[in-house]
Amino acid sequence: MLEIAGIERRFGAAAAVRGVSLTVWPGEVTCLLGPSGCGKSTTLRLIAGIERPDAGEIRIAGQMMADARTDLPPERRPVGMVFQDLALFPHMTIAANVGFGLRRSQDARDVVMALLDRVGLAHHAAKYPHQLSGGEQQRIALIRALATRPRVMLLDEPFSSLDQRLRVEMRELALDLLREEGAAVVLVTHDPDEAMMMADRIAIMRDGRILQEGAPLEIYHRPVDLAVAGFLSDLNVFPGRVAQGRVAMPIGELPAPGLGEGTTVDAAFRPEHLAPRRCNRAEAQAHVLRVQNLGRETIVELRLPGHGPHLRCISAGRSDLNPGEHVRIDFDPAGAMLFRR
Repeated sequence: MLEIAGIERRFGAAAAVRGVSLTVWPGEVTCLLGPSGCGKSTTLRLIAGIERPDAGEIRIAGQMMADARTDLPPERRPVGMVFQDLALFPHMTIAANVGFGLRRSQDARDVVMALLDRVGLAHHAAKYPHQLSGGEQQRIALIRALATRPRVMLLDEPFSSLDQRLRVEMRELALDLLREEGAAVVLVTHDPDEAMMMADRIAIMRDGRILQEGAPLEIYHRPVDLAVAGFLSDLNVFPGRVAQGRVAMPIGELPAPGLGEGTTVDAAFRPEHLAPRRCNRAEAQAHVLRVQNLGRETIVELRLPGHGPHLRCISAGRSDLNPGEHVRIDFDPAGAMLFRR
């Protein structure tokens, strides 16, 4: 449904997007994930036609949207977009906002009311945006973008202003609506949890490029480098060197298949892959600094002598560890990630 090939965009001497290629199928959600300034929102604007690429091609359903000779304006592209600030028209009623892109007719009114009913807001049709809550405004922005039945839906950090509970609710509603429509969806976010929850595929961006693209669990468990691994969650990192096919760490040893003797590496563990275990002082590798019991999970911070950063461990449920206690650190080698330095 959406094909992007080698698009580039410069602003003066600065390259905002550099050689980005992407394919999104109907009904699929692809997430552009990365830090602020990495080029993800500019990529979205290029797809929408708000920006023109300096190089590359953009096709939707096989039709050329932009290349060296073509640049269809936004209104001629089968694209719907939900902005971070929602961009609802304050002087228009809710019904008028939803039907803004539709020609006036009885059919259009029926479409508007059906969409409002779908998100439980039909009784607010005559109200204005300022009379609705943040979550209700979010629903209106979403169905307004869907009203014209776009082939491609673009979401630019649409849930960032909502509180956590409402954000989860809106993600689920948005996914249901988008999958019903069968549009190809591109979601921009800097929230890795949002990407993992919503996306069929994730494209990690940095400095205007896509560093890695794949299914969420593939990227989570097999990141291409330490930076990609660290963007998806906290990391506990141990520098080391390969000796006799293994890497020695303060908490034990790891096999290092495929790495040559003397190779310097970083061994990285996600917090859920380290498990502190109470022991006596003589056996201890670390001591507990802080315990945060959150009910569904517990975060334990450890101080490991000779290791600069504190270690961070996460376990399901409640932990009976207390600050000041001595622990050993268990780990499963299968949870380790080794990266050449």
